[in-house]
Amino acid sequence: MHTWSVGRLIAVVLFIAVLVPGVLLSRAWWLAANRRAVASAAVDFATPTDAGTAVLRRQAQHGRRVRRLGWLLGLIGIVVSVVLFAEASVFLWLPALVVGLLVGVLLAEVTRPRPRWELASPARRPRRGEQVSPWLLWTMRAVVVAELVTGALLWSSDHLDDAVGWVAVVVPLVAWLLAEGALLRALVRPLPAEGADVPVDEALRTWTAHLVIAATSVLALLPLGTLLLVAGIERGDVVTPGFDLLPVALVAGGFSALAAGIAVAGFLLTWLRPVRSSQRALAG
Repeated sequence: MHTWSVGRLIAVVLFIAVLVPGVLLSRAWWLAANRRAVASAAVDFATPTDAGTAVLRRQAQHGRRVRRLGWLLGLIGIVVSVVLFAEASVFLWLPALVVGLLVGVLLAEVTRPRPRWELASPARRPRRGEQVSPWLLWTMRAVVVAELVTGALLWSSDHLDDAVGWVAVVVPLVAWLLAEGALLRALVRPLPAEGADVPVDEALRTWTAHLVIAATSVLALLPLGTLLLVAGIERGDVVTPGFDLLPVALVAGGFSALAAGIAVAGFLLTWLRPVRSSQRALAG
């Protein structure tokens, strides 16, 4: 009886400990809001050139147009789920629509047109740390790798159907590639020549980096959480000698990933508003 009580205590402590990474990730995204506020304020208090104002307008229009494509991709995903899973697809309509919308966000960022302003000579480029926290970037990469490994392991052990396995592997991988492409474009683009357009350029880079990292993180965290829950339940049905903590860790990790994914999705919504300039400097 004493051993059983100690085992339950260890399981509770382990469950709480596994939830901590999700909490830390949510806090990091909360702090990222400060970076958004600073970038937005810099644009508001600057006086962009005519080229900078045109870039802001063009970028906002491009983002809205391509994101509408996400609705179409979501509807296509619903149709595909009906074909693959028949009646069971009812529970997949919302996830398919969410995936389509997030892929639309990624496509909008990776296909953003290059700003039509004069570039600095010699070419100057910002550092990655000036655009986004490296912790958020590497967390996204780690989560995607964890999701791909977990999906591949469950798929190879016949815990996932072929259709589910393909979706669990292909969707996060494609999202990751799109995100890396958008991040690379934002990194290598030279700074503008006019100093008044530099805050606009920095804000656009900051928005792109956070949008693609958030969208990819959500597309990896939610499937990862689901896969970990499936693995934990499957492991819990296996009779093992002694007290097995692995199912507890898997279930806790699943809940942590799902909660973190929902939290990041909430922060993603705050970044969807395009960069705007109210030109407060002129008003003052």
